[in-house]
Amino acid sequence: MSLIDFKLEDRFRLDEGDVALSGVQALLRVLLDQLRADRRDGLHNAAMVSGYRGSPLGGVDSLMLSNSAELEANDITFLPALNEDLGATAVWGSQLANANWEGRFDGVLGMWYGKAPGVDRSGDAIRHANVSGVDPKGGVLLVAGDDPASKSSTLASGSEFALLHFQTPILSPGSVQEGADYGRWGYALSRYCGLWSALKIVTNVADGYSTIRVGPDRVRAAIPEPWDWKGTPWAHTQEDRLYGQFAVDMEQEVYEGRTRAAELFVARNRLNRSTVDPGGASLGLVAAGKTYYDLMAALERLGFDRPALEQRGIRVFKPAVLWPLETTSLRRFASG
Repeated sequence: MSLIDFKLEDRFRLDEGDVALSGVQALLRVLLDQLRADRRDGLHNAAMVSGYRGSPLGGVDSLMLSNSAELEANDITFLPALNEDLGATAVWGSQLANANWEGRFDGVLGMWYGKAPGVDRSGDAIRHANVSGVDPKGGVLLVAGDDPASKSSTLASGSEFALLHFQTPILSPGSVQEGADYGRWGYALSRYCGLWSALKIVTNVADGYSTIRVGPDRVRAAIPEPWDWKGTPWAHTQEDRLYGQFAVDMEQEVYEGRTRAAELFVARNRLNRSTVDPGGASLGLVAAGKTYYDLMAALERLGFDRPALEQRGIRVFKPAVLWPLETTSLRRFASG
């Protein structure tokens, strides 16, 4: 693409190709690409976005409001919430449209966003919604804005432990490109396993700006081989009657069924893998997200570029999904 062909408006209107985006803008692009991919697959889907502003995701509100034409054209509803808890509850409701009522669409994509303290305070709503399960043709992406360097926060923040407590798979992008791609993987993972997928966006990624490759075909998820759950082929269930035996059954499904399904999905699509993989390695380094790129830059400054790492038998492992940490690729990385 020549410079004369490039327009900023293409960032959302172009079906596929190269576009310039910030990390925050990539979140809207995730929704558009997923909806376009769904239409390609014969699904008449919509999306619902709700949450509460706060750096590093403070620009989500203005992003959505300033692109109302794109939202309307693609059946995306933006509902800025009074607080994080109400936003999570609204997204929960979006997943029940077809389970409890006659929904207008085949499926609804849910997206919740909030700063790390908002993740903490919304735990009750998120955990109940997560256990209740997602629309199998929709899915939910929980976007957690983390500020590990306290750039705009009183305290350094990281949401991993809270997200693990909620039993949400955690994807950790380290660039704008990965933010756009991992968001799509998050929806595919959510639909398959039934859990909300968390997208951990740190300040450097949210504030980053780069030219990336986009399009509905960038992510084509492979479904794991059929496996049995309680004597029938795996398919997650939705249940919002979270009391008595219903709650017990759903808790079992979360911890034994959906977690296994998430691991199988990650393994089938090789989302976690070694980026430097010499034979006979004697030392291994593991890093994810933005930290992975910091690690590789530091090693290169020390004279350890990729050929040097391979020559010295140093293996580097980059998990896209921090939890559940899929074991097959990890054992392969640690072999020897």
